[in-house]
Amino acid sequence: MNFQLLHPRDQLVAVMNRIYHSGMTTLSGGNLSILDDNGDIWITPAGVDKGRLTPQDIMCVADDGRIIGDGRITGRHRPSTELPFHRAIYTARPDLRAIVHAHPPALVSFSLARQVPDMRALPAAWRICGAVGYAPYALTGSEQLGRHIAATFGAGFNSVMLENHGAVTGGETLLDAFQRLEMLEFAARALLRAAALGPIHSLTDEQIAFQAEQPEALPEFAPAGHSSHERELRQQLADAVHRAYDRQLMVSSQGAASVRVDETRFLITPTGGDRRSLAIDDLVLVADGRRETGKFPSRAARLHQAIYAAQPDVQCIIQAQPPHATAFAIGDGRFDTRTIPESYILLRGIPTFPFARHYYAPEELATAVSFHAPVALLANEGLLVVGKHILQAFDRLEVAEFSARSLLDTAALGPLVPIGEDELRELEAAFNLT
Repeated sequence: MNFQLLHPRDQLVAVMNRIYHSGMTTLSGGNLSILDDNGDIWITPAGVDKGRLTPQDIMCVADDGRIIGDGRITGRHRPSTELPFHRAIYTARPDLRAIVHAHPPALVSFSLARQVPDMRALPAAWRICGAVGYAPYALTGSEQLGRHIAATFGAGFNSVMLENHGAVTGGETLLDAFQRLEMLEFAARALLRAAALGPIHSLTDEQIAFQAEQPEALPEFAPAGHSSHERELRQQLADAVHRAYDRQLMVSSQGAASVRVDETRFLITPTGGDRRSLAIDDLVLVADGRRETGKFPSRAARLHQAIYAAQPDVQCIIQAQPPHATAFAIGDGRFDTRTIPESYILLRGIPTFPFARHYYAPEELATAVSFHAPVALLANEGLLVVGKHILQAFDRLEVAEFSARSLLDTAALGPLVPIGEDELRELEAAFNLT
């Protein structure tokens, strides 16, 4: 689905629904807007339940403040009280066509400490959000607040922290602005949790530049057809990606998943796009190092291809950025799986691979992961899991995130007391883990 073809009011409802149901705002908090081609501003209303917003609730405001009716919208509500800063941003940054403001908990924590999250710890966050600006406090809904925020956007920032308030992001489209806010909150959550592990490992300019480089495109081929088996796998993989998004194991702009079709072919998620609205025809068939005509696979395609070649039993690979597990990819702590039997059985030991090693030396990681080592941390990126089928890989992803969260929370109670060595040997024998 082309999100841009939706009417602005439908776009605003869809994105606010995501923001609310992913826990990034409250019933009364947050506001979104779209600047229409004719200069009208479509904006969410004041005093309306954000969890039950409808297209009829969205307001359309002209330059002079008049509420514009179009047969469905007749001024049944008041525009958001933050309309002044939306207008000010559009004036300061004519290239922006959409604005998102919310109060995600991790970002609010940073705003209370008067800090901005370090986007350089996560290359995807840097690519999507860039450096984060900071706007000083002013009364909510005031022209002064609008001047503060607009000045920060005017300095070139696309993501801005508001002192003792929350965050605002802008974009060429509403989906762009939303993905910036979502990534900003994800990064803030990972950074907050990683802070308990020790120093944060930020990337150098050279490392960020390397991550920004696009790999050479695979050659194309035209599939002769699509078997029933492939079609079934397309649906299963799309469903798994949607589920990973809904469970906050992936963000909409990041994450790669693939499934083996046969000895020489696999399906993989595309580069770019919105993971939550991924359709079965968006998935890219890769065969013998060639990509399906007209489609561009994730940049992880070469890594996944190497793993499938080296590990004949691996049928599914997922790379994702669950925030608690990612904290171990950017901090100093050890991801210890000797917590509960399920964690040790499904995850085993979790090695960490240096930043970008899997891009310039994919064969190294391909030979390291197996069913004896089915999970790997990718430094400054996230987690990679493999499975004998999609559900097993997904289960490992969930268990890894739950385990990471439990480990981080344990620190507030005292040192981890792991399962003993004798008990581990007992688990290994009972579940054939040797």
